[in-house]
Amino acid sequence: MSKKRILSGMRPSGKLHLGNFFGALDSWVKLQDEYECFYFAADWHALTSEYENTEIIKESITDMFLDWLSAGIDPDKSTIFIQSKIPEHAELHVLLSMITPLSWLERNPTYKEQQQELTNKDISTYGFLGYPVLQAADIIIYKAHKVPVGIDQVPHLELTREIARRFNFLYKETFPLPEPILTEIPKLLGIDGRKMSKTYNNAIYLSDPPEVIREKTDQMFTDPQRARKSDPGDPKICNVFSFHKLFSPPEEVSEISHSCRSAGIGCVDCKKRMAPRVIAFLSPFQTKREYFLTHVERVEEIIETGIKKAQGIARETMNEVREAIGI
Repeated sequence: MSKKRILSGMRPSGKLHLGNFFGALDSWVKLQDEYECFYFAADWHALTSEYENTEIIKESITDMFLDWLSAGIDPDKSTIFIQSKIPEHAELHVLLSMITPLSWLERNPTYKEQQQELTNKDISTYGFLGYPVLQAADIIIYKAHKVPVGIDQVPHLELTREIARRFNFLYKETFPLPEPILTEIPKLLGIDGRKMSKTYNNAIYLSDPPEVIREKTDQMFTDPQRARKSDPGDPKICNVFSFHKLFSPPEEVSEISHSCRSAGIGCVDCKKRMAPRVIAFLSPFQTKREYFLTHVERVEEIIETGIKKAQGIARETMNEVREAIGI
């Protein structure tokens, strides 16, 4: 029995950080043995917010693929490719845009949220409003059965299902309706307590050297109600403790929790104990990354192979689509 197919992508808009790893990359690696996986650099999607700063997109693609391979994405198990190298995505996007009601896009929760968050950028564009249609094209052109998402992304996938369902109804049963694989995303905020993001300049990057990690952890926000070391703390509201839960052994997590509540450990000591855990966690990743940095031709070969495989499938699907529509 052939494996079911998975599709997911990531915007190349800078270096990858720990939030990217635990939010997506870690689950991608784990899914490789069970599914036929297609992972792509969503450079067209990056244009929706970075259309005035396109240099960062091209610069970030190779960096991002280096991070993927170093984290354990295996080119023998997964196909990795660049969205813009497959023009069939754009063709299907155009065709799907003809049948997608405007009201479906206007009620997309991310559209409203991003307009409120990215106030420093003008995203009142056709491309930004219509990005869920391109997202639908990305997924269904490979007839993906599953898409790994966090619970907050389920409405986006439901819109893809609605668009695929409408195409199947209007023309011909062509696309399977992709289902979510819910991934549990651990709480991991940036060093300032906000969402970890390149935009906020608060991220710990996968490629940060040990001295930078120590410097960043020293700056991390802790329990805001704990003014002095002698004050009992509350680990539940401390960002540093959420890092300990991910990177430290269970017995140490338990001991730190107790010491924090009883004022037996101060926030500075807590941060200094956490930094080596993060450094140790990233050490194997960074060793592999150094290897790929010195073998960039191998990375380029992997990407070219992935593009050829993805394009072959996309072309077959578009032949079916044109036949179904009758053009």
